Amino acid sequence: MSRIGKIPVVIPEKVKVEIKAGVISVEGSKGKLTQKIHPAITVSVDNGCVLVARKDDLKINKSLHGLSRALIANMIKGVTNGYSKELDIIGVGYRAQMEGDNLVMQLGFSHPVIYSPSKEVKLEIIKQTKIIISGLDKAIVGQVAAEIRRIKPPEPYKGTGIKYTTEHIRRKLGKAAGTK
Repeated sequence: MSRIGKIPVVIPEKVKVEIKAGVISVEGSKGKLTQKIHPAITVSVDNGCVLVARKDDLKINKSLHGLSRALIANMIKGVTNGYSKELDIIGVGYRAQMEGDNLVMQLGFSHPVIYSPSKEVKLEIIKQTKIIISGLDKAIVGQVAAEIRRIKPPEPYKGTGIKYTTEHIRRKLGKAAGTK
């Protein structure tokens, strides 16, 4: 058995879990998420818990067992609490602002960078240098954060760019002067 896959996922109060035709849907106070389940994996709801099992011990099915359980646990956490990522913008003159639904950033380029997020996430700007990305789906929130960070990743010499708040940038020294 998979160490992750065999752990039952506890369903909190006010969360509804439905399984129909290989699709699991989870509905909570924040919204609703659906996920297609692989045919080799069986999912059942029993005594307020979601149980995930696999049909055989093929290597791919062992991998899918733990993955399916983790995805279901992330869905339940997403509809109850939601997920968020924080990005910091570091650099002189670097800033961000919202114009309608679009994120407009000044990042030292000759033009402003415009990012249009998907409807599943909510972007919030704090102090022009902090972006908070929040949503229900952990994968989508992480993907949007990675796409924004990819526009101007932090560089190791000055440390300027867009970085995760929890990320530590290893700084490099510049040229060593006059070592003969």
